Amino acid sequence: MVTRYSDTVALVDAFDPRKYGATRNFKKGAVSRLSPYISRGIISTRFVYDNLLQRFGDVRPFEKFVQELAWRDYWQRVWQQKNIDEDIKQPQESISHFDLPMAIVKGQTGIHAVDDAIWELYETGYMHNHMRMYVAAIVCNVGQYYWQEGARWMYAHLNDCDWGSNALSWQWVAGTNSSKKYYANQENINKYFESEQRGTFLDTSYEVLMNANVPLILTAETELQLETELVSEEVQLNTSLPTLVYTHYNLDPLWHQDLDANRVLILEPEHFEAYPISDKVLRFILDSAQNIPDIQIFVGSFQDLKKKCGVTIYYKEHPFFRHFEGVEESRDWLHPDVTVQSSFFRYWKSLRKQLPEFG
Repeated sequence: MVTRYSDTVALVDAFDPRKYGATRNFKKGAVSRLSPYISRGIISTRFVYDNLLQRFGDVRPFEKFVQELAWRDYWQRVWQQKNIDEDIKQPQESISHFDLPMAIVKGQTGIHAVDDAIWELYETGYMHNHMRMYVAAIVCNVGQYYWQEGARWMYAHLNDCDWGSNALSWQWVAGTNSSKKYYANQENINKYFESEQRGTFLDTSYEVLMNANVPLILTAETELQLETELVSEEVQLNTSLPTLVYTHYNLDPLWHQDLDANRVLILEPEHFEAYPISDKVLRFILDSAQNIPDIQIFVGSFQDLKKKCGVTIYYKEHPFFRHFEGVEESRDWLHPDVTVQSSFFRYWKSLRKQLPEFG
């Protein structure tokens, strides 16, 4: 992972999306690896789109990648309007467990590609999007676990831990945000993740898999045991200046870069108790924040920070921070006037008309 802003921009400049649509589901497919930087607000979906437009002119040959940018905006738009901590369309069916399968947490499912991906997640903060679906399907549909703890576990270890896309994707797999549950068998995993393994609990037909009992290896449960250790610093604010409040979802070093202001990254302990993240993810956030000149780190509640501020407080809208007060500014969407629709494809149809080279 890079953390310098110039290196992030270089990653955007180097990404070639022309093979994305055909290869994205494969382990070594032409994926962008840009999601941590978009999720953290270091760059935006619009920034990436404008970069592609400038470099390629016609973006229609890689519309599938542009759709993926749109999916990220769409999940956030849904989150603006709905409580995504609850089943969003219909209740999850066939629930036997409410914690986590120990085999998943320990990376000991016996499915080599899955276990390798879990350890890669722990070590690097990355998991391929297709593998995320496999893991969620094993937890929710094969193991019959309620989706929420699995989503919190994965969120905690992802550098791009975007609760909107993560929770709603888990709900899509679990059938609470879609018309049916998602399953993948061993043949599917072998095809996309360079595996030839046989004889696992997934090595069967879809018809058998969807009606099978929970495999014994998935029946042992465990809780998500993770505490985010936040190190407090004493901030020194000039009360005659406005304060720009950054969060772990807004680390944009160009935000109001010419404004003479206090710049504070707030980390609220209460938030991280509910949505813990690993030490590696926290380090990625703190290192990325160093791109912001004169940034100070404040550990505490927004109300406590507000007492230290003088004049106007500025912050960017995000569903996790609805309790903030001051001047709320919009995030940098693909298009600001296209809001949530009843489905992604209706959203995409509306958005497509507004985007250069599509409309």
